[in-house]
Amino acid sequence: MKKPEAIATDASVKGHCRCGAVHFEIDFPARWAWHDHSHATRQAHSAAYATYVGSWRKRFRVTKGQAEITRFEDKALRTARSFCARCGTPLFYERAQSPHMVNIPRALFVSRTGRQPLYHIGIDELQEWTYTGEPLVPLKGFPGVVWERPRKRKKQIANDEPF
Repeated sequence: MKKPEAIATDASVKGHCRCGAVHFEIDFPARWAWHDHSHATRQAHSAAYATYVGSWRKRFRVTKGQAEITRFEDKALRTARSFCARCGTPLFYERAQSPHMVNIPRALFVSRTGRQPLYHIGIDELQEWTYTGEPLVPLKGFPGVVWERPRKRKKQIANDEPF
C-alpha cells in the first residue's frame, strides 16, 4: 500500500522525543485525543495509562530524525509502536484497523493540540492502583509531595446486645 503524501499547513503543532533526536508535527487541530488503559499500552509506556492524540496520517510529518526511529510490530494485535532508538521514548502507535491514523503520546507535544482527551479506551482494564481523582493533601515535611489519606473506618456496633 502506498503511503499517502503528507500535506503541510500553516497551523501545525510540534513535538519531539526526550533526547530531541526525533521531531515531528501534526496539523492543528488534532483529530481526537483519549486515555488508553489497555494492557499493551501500560507495558509500552510503563505507566497506568497513556494519553494519545490522533492525527490523520496525511497531516503528520517527521521533520527530523527519521533514521532514529525504530518499530515494534505486534502481529497478534496488528499494531505497530515506534520508539526513539537513542532515548527509548514511545513515539507513534499505529493500528491496522485504522490505517489512515497515527497516534502520538500527548506528552510529546510542546503546545496545545486542539483536542482534549475526552475518551477512555480499555477502561475495563483499569488497574486498582491507578489514581482516579481521590482528594490529595500535602505530605508534611516533603515539599511537592501529596498523598491520599487513608479512609476513616466506621466504628462497628456490637450486634450481640438484645433489642
